[in-house]
Amino acid sequence: MTPTKEPPTPNSGTALTTLRELPQNVWNSIFRNPLPSTDLERSSTSFTNFFLHIHPVKVHRNTLRPIYTLGLGLISLFLFLILVVTGVLLMFYYVPSTTQAYDRMLDLRGTVAFGIFLRNMHRWSAHGMVAMVFLHMCRVFLTGAYKKPREFNWNIGVLLLVFTLLLSFTGYLLPDDQLGFWAVTVGTNMARATPALGHEGPFGAMLGMTPYNDIRFGLLGGSIVDANALLRSYIWHCIGIPIVASVLMIVHFWRVRKDGGISGPAAVVLESEVKEARK
Repeated sequence: MTPTKEPPTPNSGTALTTLRELPQNVWNSIFRNPLPSTDLERSSTSFTNFFLHIHPVKVHRNTLRPIYTLGLGLISLFLFLILVVTGVLLMFYYVPSTTQAYDRMLDLRGTVAFGIFLRNMHRWSAHGMVAMVFLHMCRVFLTGAYKKPREFNWNIGVLLLVFTLLLSFTGYLLPDDQLGFWAVTVGTNMARATPALGHEGPFGAMLGMTPYNDIRFGLLGGSIVDANALLRSYIWHCIGIPIVASVLMIVHFWRVRKDGGISGPAAVVLESEVKEARK
């Protein structure tokens, strides 16, 4: 009878060495490259580093000038992060109820520590984000950064502008005051004229739209601005639109990287070069 071979026992020295190397392996898997000292090493680091891969390896020199971009895109992102942080803190105290919402806003002004500071930071950051996103779009348009191959990212930016306005609009009703009530009333009344989705819009009656099943009814959860409208505005403002906007921002930043970074100014062509090209 041939004796069976026992499985080899693991080498304790090798296992101990592997455990010692584990932190270094994790570090190398994240950073992957040492501190670069040459242009070739910098390019390799930008290609392989987890935290730097979003940045292009080469950029136009003029795009690094603050006067060219004015940092409007980054300012918009920072304001959005401020809105997320302050919004989460406000959610700990706010109640989306017609009997409590306005009283909670008054408590934030008078009885909650730093409540008025927190609410004003959220409110003015929202106004600032609308202004910065609009100016960012103007800058992109005036510098021609929407042209080929950036047409797709331009459309993503337009959607981000729309969702920024929707975030500001849905937040208007949350204090449940007269300003928010009439703003939402006017805004949702305009939705009645939406083509195919509003009962007063083109093709609306043809598709069977009525005041009780059109887009306005869906936005308000009824035919008037009441508790259902407040609850739906709260859900859209705090959950729905921020998630969609965050996904679009990720795609937006990814496309900036894929399209070769920020678009630079058009190259200067000398008159002599034009004559040589014609020849």
